[in-house]
Amino acid sequence: MSKWKPRILVGMHHPKHYWMFKYLIREGKKKGWEFDILISKKEVLEDLLKAEGVKYEVMGKNQPTLLGKLIELIRYIYHTYKCSRKFKPDVYLGPALPHFGLVSALRRSPYFILEDTEHVSLLHKITIPLCTAVITPSCFKKDFGKKHKRVNAYLELAYLHPHYFRPNPGVLKELGLKKNEKFFVLRFVSWEASHDVRQKGLTIEAKRKLIELLSKHGRVFISSEKELPKQFERYKLNISPENIHQVLYYATLHIGEGGTMVTESAVLGTPAIYVSSLIGTMGNFIELENKYGLIYSFRDFDPAFSKVKELIKYEHLKEKWSEKRQRLLQDKADLTKSVIHLLEQGVDYNSFNKE
Repeated sequence: MSKWKPRILVGMHHPKHYWMFKYLIREGKKKGWEFDILISKKEVLEDLLKAEGVKYEVMGKNQPTLLGKLIELIRYIYHTYKCSRKFKPDVYLGPALPHFGLVSALRRSPYFILEDTEHVSLLHKITIPLCTAVITPSCFKKDFGKKHKRVNAYLELAYLHPHYFRPNPGVLKELGLKKNEKFFVLRFVSWEASHDVRQKGLTIEAKRKLIELLSKHGRVFISSEKELPKQFERYKLNISPENIHQVLYYATLHIGEGGTMVTESAVLGTPAIYVSSLIGTMGNFIELENKYGLIYSFRDFDPAFSKVKELIKYEHLKEKWSEKRQRLLQDKADLTKSVIHLLEQGVDYNSFNKE
């Protein structure tokens, strides 16, 4: 198996997906593996790839409506098939992507899915029957049967494990902050993803209350998927996209509607408060809260606001969370190494030879 040098087509639909596969691609290239990357335009994903000099192809653009997503899917399938005929991948790798599932099945090639979101049931119904294996954190609540490979890690540990992430205080200068100056990061989402149907977030008034409270205790920065209202523009987080995890590492507290930044903050040892109607549906959030005490989750704003007021009064808050983070890191694996091992050892690739 050590002589195995596959051609791997990687699919990305969200900035997180770039980070998930960044180090796997780096380590794979050292082994002689070849990669091609297909992306959809969403938020800063393309900016990240450009900033780091990564070659990629664009399939299409993320659409806000269900009808738009269905129409765009046809374009995704076409581009995936076209790229496959040219690149001739041995393996497809990505999140749960219907176009990857359909094209990999058509070409009788293995497709590996990395997944940590239980409530995207429609995507699972389409993609899981078509994939070779689905890799999830061990705490994932669903069971996909024989195809399911559980790893004692979070997807965020593919890039935020200490093997890859190194704190760089230079980011504080980029933000105009002094060493040890308190600052808070808020994350607002667009609620336009397919899994956000019937979900809702913080009201304008709730956001205003948060900003007014936090501004009394330090600087406030807002990361938002969509354009901010004029009243919040001065708080916009203007940072190079590749430095976002440095910002989260040094932040005093993170409050967000988006799950990705909440879990990233937790893994980095920053207290995080998650406000969402999806509370209780995802195993990684349940474990991060109940086992490690790194996050707090709330369906409603009022109890979340009370917890914010409580936490900003704590002395040595970051030191306490750093200790919690160390406990997590002692328990958890390096996901990148785990996935590489599964790719090399987990499948009888001879069964996928073309006829």
